[in-house]
Amino acid sequence: MPWRPPALSVQRAPMAPVKFWLHHHRGINMTMTKRTSGPLLLVLTLMLSVALPVAANGDEDQAAALSAKLSNYTTFQASFTQYLADSRGEKVQETHGDLKARRPGYFYWRTDPPMEQVIVSNGTEVTVYDPDLLQATVYPMDQQLSATPALLLSGEIDDLAESFRISHEQVNSNSERFTLEPRQPDSMFLQLRLLFVDGVLDEMRLFDAMEQLSVLMFDDVVLNEDIADDRFTIDLDDSVDVIREQGRP
Repeated sequence: MPWRPPALSVQRAPMAPVKFWLHHHRGINMTMTKRTSGPLLLVLTLMLSVALPVAANGDEDQAAALSAKLSNYTTFQASFTQYLADSRGEKVQETHGDLKARRPGYFYWRTDPPMEQVIVSNGTEVTVYDPDLLQATVYPMDQQLSATPALLLSGEIDDLAESFRISHEQVNSNSERFTLEPRQPDSMFLQLRLLFVDGVLDEMRLFDAMEQLSVLMFDDVVLNEDIADDRFTIDLDDSVDVIREQGRP
């Protein structure tokens, strides 16, 4: 019997027609577990960095439809609300913040206090800065992607076709959902859902291997507006301990 996600007790409030969202993972933030940012951040970043390839076999139509939607995004800026729920569907954390992303692989993600954290990529490196710890960790971009579900949308046609099942559901007249499920039982996550409303990515839900659910919703979204390179940098003063990771996180 295929895996089914637990019921979620968090009720989503009505929101503006155009918005987005994200999730957490150990891979991008090795400094602490209280944060909820990594994998969905990189999933969304990769969706805006490359066009999703067309998969083979029975998933071809669904992958082509998903690619057509995501390839329209060159940049985005948004505020977000993110929920983390446990295996019983109970909300255990809520965070707010803002983000920016630009092709290929540039992003800026900031969560508000008291869970403040900044994650920035300049296309080659990912910097994770924890102000409360006065610590920043720098990772090579390719190694971060290899450790997260962003690999799903990185442009590897064979990997996508061989590793994931893709299904599509028309929720109502203006909403549709794509579901990606790993074929391998030892994957770091069980299911990734992308909800589009009026053709715009409205919600992402990621169920990890511990059956925790992350839901990320976006407001005040601006699509395809130029974003300067200096918006994807971070200035750290001498009081911050900077750690450079050369190996895989």
